[in-house]
Amino acid sequence: MRAFINKLSTDPKYARAYQWGKLISVTGSAQMLVQGLGLISGIIIIRLVSTPEYALYTLANTMLGTITALADGGITNGVLSSGAKVWRDKDELGSVVATGIALRQKFAVGSLAISLPILFYLLIKHQAGWLTALTIAVALIPAFYAQLTDSLLEVPVKLNQDIVALQKNQIWANILRFVMIAGGLFFLPFTAIAVLANGIPRIWANIKLRIITGKFANLNAAPNPAVKKDILFMVKRTLPGTIYYCISGQITIWLISVYGSTSSIAQIGALGRLTTLLTILTTLFATLIIPRFARLPEERKPLLTRFLQVFFILAVLSAVISGMVYLFPHQVLFILGKGYSNLNKEVVLSTLSGCISMVVGIIYSLLVSRGWIISPLISITLSILVQVLLITFFDLSNTTNVLIYSIINATFGLCMYFVYFAYRIIKLKPNALPQI
Repeated sequence: MRAFINKLSTDPKYARAYQWGKLISVTGSAQMLVQGLGLISGIIIIRLVSTPEYALYTLANTMLGTITALADGGITNGVLSSGAKVWRDKDELGSVVATGIALRQKFAVGSLAISLPILFYLLIKHQAGWLTALTIAVALIPAFYAQLTDSLLEVPVKLNQDIVALQKNQIWANILRFVMIAGGLFFLPFTAIAVLANGIPRIWANIKLRIITGKFANLNAAPNPAVKKDILFMVKRTLPGTIYYCISGQITIWLISVYGSTSSIAQIGALGRLTTLLTILTTLFATLIIPRFARLPEERKPLLTRFLQVFFILAVLSAVISGMVYLFPHQVLFILGKGYSNLNKEVVLSTLSGCISMVVGIIYSLLVSRGWIISPLISITLSILVQVLLITFFDLSNTTNVLIYSIINATFGLCMYFVYFAYRIIKLKPNALPQI
């Protein structure tokens, strides 16, 4: 028996399987804790604040994602793509990160100038006074400031696969967030407190992340003009799509905020909180799979094989998750409280929409990590055409129709990226599968 075990331990296939099992178990267990804390924090917010306040929180949180995406504009993907070429060189990798940070700070100004007036309008439209709206906007600043650099600082860590240090940092940040939300909202159940409690821990985690990243990248390195040119080239290709997907990625919130009521916004926000557990899978793939996919040689067989493996795993996981919610909707809705207990059909639709959107996001990240970017003229034109048709034929004043809209919209995006991947693969020469 011992001889058999020793034989397995020296077998390359067994060793590779063991390595992957260890990586997935470490990352998965850490992300379960991180997202579990995030879910509990979200449920605390839902239960402690009033429905109108939660609607305002949903709008503020959605706008934070939009501001961050606009400030990025594809810079993080450019840093990953450029960093993957020099990931073993500490100075070169540091220069890539420094270039990305410098660009992102410039983009942040324009992002705030565009997004804050829209946020003010939506907050006031849904029962917030001027002082409340201003307080919420100010409370967004810590989280936005931290997000300007955290995704860029994670690139060297992910490329070098120092997963444990990255996960520990995220765990402590979420523990601090949980404590601040629970303590703050118990005494002051207002949107600004919830938003601020989300931002302060991220600044602390960002400081710790710089120390971790310093092991793999020289953060004192100067920006590189050649790298800047490469990143800006990618940004020019992705920025139109980024702007578009800032809107379409949160389309359910934007549509219900325009056509629906304040309570409908709260419903969509609460249902969306349940699907945050899907972030465990997104983070697993972003941490373990996408950097490795970016490092693969430009050869047809390994890229096609890995891509199909990723999609198959995602499809199976999505089917299992959606099926469980379909079978046990009452048990799932119990988490949200009595105010949302009648959303049986909506919770299934929300889960299905979240799963499809998760798959689309991961597939898109795989493509961009290779520098494969579909022309914005094609992707945006086709997507807008589909959305105009859906808006024309759907009554978007109720939660159910908005969720159906999001499912159809996400499915179209998935099909479009599949076609583009097939196009890029056909252009490559076939080769043998490498061992990685």
